[in-house]
Formats: sequence, C-alpha cells, structure tokens
Amino acid sequence: MNQVLTRQTFLYVLVFVGAVLLTMGVAALLININQRQSEAAQFPLRVVEIAADEIDPAVWGQNFPQHYDRFMMTQENYGETPYGGSVPYSKLERYPAMVTLWAGYAFSKDHNEERGHFYAQIDQANTQRVQIVNQPSACANCHAAETPQLIASMGWEAFNSTPFNDMVDNLHFGSSCADCHDPTTMALRITRPALINALEGRGIDWTEATRQEMRTYVCAQCHVEYYFQGEQKLLTFPWSQGLQIENIEAHYDTYEFKDWTHAETGAPMLKMQHPEYEMYSTSLHARSGVSCADCHMPFIREGGIKISDHWLRSPLQDLSSACQTCHNIPEEDLRQRVSIIQDNTAELLRLSEEALLDAINAIKAAREAGATDEMLAEALYLHRRASMRWDFVSSENSTGFHSPQEAARILAASIDFARQAQLLAVELTPASTAAVSSGG
Repeated sequence: MNQVLTRQTFLYVLVFVGAVLLTMGVAALLININQRQSEAAQFPLRVVEIAADEIDPAVWGQNFPQHYDRFMMTQENYGETPYGGSVPYSKLERYPAMVTLWAGYAFSKDHNEERGHFYAQIDQANTQRVQIVNQPSACANCHAAETPQLIASMGWEAFNSTPFNDMVDNLHFGSSCADCHDPTTMALRITRPALINALEGRGIDWTEATRQEMRTYVCAQCHVEYYFQGEQKLLTFPWSQGLQIENIEAHYDTYEFKDWTHAETGAPMLKMQHPEYEMYSTSLHARSGVSCADCHMPFIREGGIKISDHWLRSPLQDLSSACQTCHNIPEEDLRQRVSIIQDNTAELLRLSEEALLDAINAIKAAREAGATDEMLAEALYLHRRASMRWDFVSSENSTGFHSPQEAARILAASIDFARQAQLLAVELTPASTAAVSSGG
C-alpha cells in the first residue's frame, strides 16, 4: 500500500513540475513573441531601401514613421522658455548691450533666438549676417544636410572657402537623419570632418566610442565653438589644448587669431559661437555619463513602442521624460532648480555686460585723450579676454544650466578682466589722472 502511495505521490510531483515548466515555457515564449512584435514595429521590414546618399528625411520616414513624425515637430513653435524656446525674437533688442559689445561685427546687426532643427538651413540663408559679410560656406557644415556630399565632390578646402551665397542654391535641407545615422544599420555616426579632425587632434578614436558616447558626439558635430582657419576658411574647433575657456583662449593666442577688430576700442576680438559641448564637458552630468540625447531626446512611448524623441527641444518642455527618469522629485522642484541656476547666470551676464561697457567707454576716453595702441595694449588684451568669456556663456544655449559652477566661474573672470581694463584705461586719461593727483 505504501509503495502505491509513494508512486502516486511521485507521479503527482512529476506532473506538477512538468506543468510548472510548461507554464514557464509558454510564458517565456509569449514574452519573446511580444518583444519580437515590438521590435518589428519599431524596426520594420524596410518599406524602401535608403541609399547611401539619401538626405531627405521623408524617405527615411517611410521606414521609421514614429521617429520622422517627432522630428518634423521641430518646425512647431512650442513657445518661449524663460531664456530660450522656439520664438525667434531679436536678442539685440532684448539685450541692447550686445550691439556695443560686438561693434564692428555682423552679430551687432542681426542676432536672433534660434528656431528648431527643421529651420537650420532656412534661417541661416535668411540671416542678415550672410548679406552683410557674405560668410564662407564653412557655415553650411552645420546648417545643411548636403554638406558631406558637397565636401566629397568639391574637396574640404574648396567647400569651406566658397562664399556661402554662391553655394546657397545647392542647399535645400537643414538637419537630416543622415547627419547622425548610417542608412544601412541606423547606427550613430559622425559625418562632419571638423569634429573628426578635432577628436583625432586630441587622440580620440570616435569609431571606438560607445553608443552612449555617440549620443553626445553626434550633437558635438555642431553645438561647439569653432572658427574659420586660414585663407581656405577651414572649419576648425579650437581644442588643441583642451576644452575649457582658458584652453581655447591659449589656442587662439598661439596663432594670434582674431575674428574682428572692435570698432570702438580697436581690440583684436574673438566671437564665441555656441559651445554647448565644451560647457557640458565640465558638468556633473558629463562625469556621470549622461549624454546630450538623454535630456534633449529622451526615450518616450509612441503607442507600445519606445523611441528616442526626435523632437529636439528644451527639456523644460518635458521634465517627466527628460529629468524624472533619474531625478525622482516633483516636476515643480525640478523647474525651480533650473530657474535658480538660469536666473543667477543671467544676473552675472548682465553684470558682465555692464563691466564691459564701462571698459569700452574708458578705452574710448583714453584714445580721445591721446593714448596710443602701444599704451593701451594691456587694456585691449583684457577687453578681448573679458568679452570672449562673457560671449562663451551668453552664446552657450543653456544660460548656465549645462555647467552652473563653470558658467559662474567664467563670468566672474569676465567681470574681473573688464574692470582691470577699465582701470588701466582710466589711468591713461589725463583728466582722471589729474583728479586722482589732486585728491578729487
């Protein structure tokens, strides 16, 4: 009897274990099927084959409609943020000090808040700066998807040196899928020679970069400080000595480079562009491995599919996706933290502008009193140093958020250099010297 019960118990156990294993197997199969269905929906069978030279986002969009639809939203005006957004207001009107700070340079005539990536080429072609100085086609490196093809056909030097207005009829697309993605594998890639050259100069092989690193490198193709080198106007990143403002300054000083001569002081000036990558590189986010895309192209759900949001915009427009993935605190607290950083940075920017204006006026007064270039040499160099630091933060599109302490440090130095320039110029002005001597 006991043997019969033992055999029955064994059979029951065996059936139970078998049922459990079968259930687990079916569950695993269903999960696998669901995953494959999701993957198939996100990366479908190709509707069209994307040619190696295809730059029209609409063609790519036939295979990746969710990504394309989000990218096309970059043409939408989502409104203003406290210090940015998608409304193309005149920064010269909002911050009139810029007209004097850039006196003698095209930016003193036209400088607007940028719109979305959809307008990269449209707005570049229409800016007054193109009409004023007929910029080289090097500008198109970041504003036109045709750039890689034109470089391949014309050569790097000829492409960069050709006047932009002579090239504009060949430019029809702004940012494109092809700028960042391989058409066969969809892998992230770098398509702009200037970044490749700059990374090689720093001993970095971008082809060995991780995907997370590439989620920043593709942005660093354009969101950087740059200049036009030599007669060929070769687009160049001033990274030979590092990425911080002092390193960039040392690079320019080594070549005695200047973008223009200030119309009121005669100082050899440097115009900073939009050094988001350089500023970000000093941040806690960068040290923590957070990429540009994590915040500006966060993962979102489109139906049952997870995609990287190609509606590139301010993270303030979607704090839940851009910030709360890592920061488990209320949205309002996050928004307030951003506001504190940006308000403090904006205050420092205005103080820096005031100091620069005072320095410019003091140098003008010294010239009117008879001071020569030789006598003013140190004051002019301090003017250059102060201005490039103000411009580095002003033209960097985060109002300090990308690296708050670095932004504050740079602006503190700007104010210091501007006040030193002012004092040196005042010492060269006879009326001021006489007043000081008489105790006035």
